[in-house]
Amino acid sequence: MDIVQSLFVDLIARPPKSLDLPYLYSAVTNRCLNLIRNQSNRSRLLESRQDSLRGPERTSLGDTMLTLDLLTHLLSVLDAKSAEIVVYHYLDDLNQDEVATQMAISRRAVVKRLTKIRSVARGLARAASQGDSRTSEAQR
Repeated sequence: MDIVQSLFVDLIARPPKSLDLPYLYSAVTNRCLNLIRNQSNRSRLLESRQDSLRGPERTSLGDTMLTLDLLTHLLSVLDAKSAEIVVYHYLDDLNQDEVATQMAISRRAVVKRLTKIRSVARGLARAASQGDSRTSEAQR
């Protein structure tokens, strides 16, 4: 929402005693300064707490360990619905019935998509491990 618009929404909800042009000018200026300060503070705090916000590094995908790099690559390869299933099932720890209810699809559709997701993840993990072994051989 625009800063000026949010100011007027707040003024309508609780009008001040005097509403003149200098008041509006200072109110908008203060809101802009607060926004700038909050954005810089937010980025500073996120950087300092990045490790704790990151969550667990690994989660199990059947016989494949799903690292953050593999998860990022997997989510970029998958379509939106499959990516949503990955987040619900593997990161939010919802079971297949809960995922189906959350997405308003059948459980069978969830199972089919999870099967495809596992095969794609295995392929990506194999490709990554082959790339790592080639890189280590080249460095020798």
